[in-house]
Amino acid sequence: MELLLAVAVGALYATGIYMILRRSFVKLIIGLALISHGANLLIFAAGGLVRGNPALIPEGEQQLAPGYSDPLPPALILTAIVISFAILAFTIVLVNRTYKEVGTDDLNQMRTTDR
Repeated sequence: MELLLAVAVGALYATGIYMILRRSFVKLIIGLALISHGANLLIFAAGGLVRGNPALIPEGEQQLAPGYSDPLPPALILTAIVISFAILAFTIVLVNRTYKEVGTDDLNQMRTTDR
């Protein structure tokens, strides 16, 4: 299962970087989304994959028993989802405004900021 997640994270990062390096703003936004999903999967895989055992400390215990997953990575993933959503929303607004001003989404046709 870890190997499958490692391949998925690598594919998401590779596809995201490829999309960011294209000339279109729309592909830039898709690339940012793919990289953020890859980062979320990487954090999830780093926390350990355990089936059927919730990350809860039994009453009277001081730490997790062996065989349980760490509860910190899911909390970090929730934070990362909110941050990536905010970055994507800002990028979409910025691209929309740029498209309205310049009239194109091709980076090679945007030679200057003067009108």
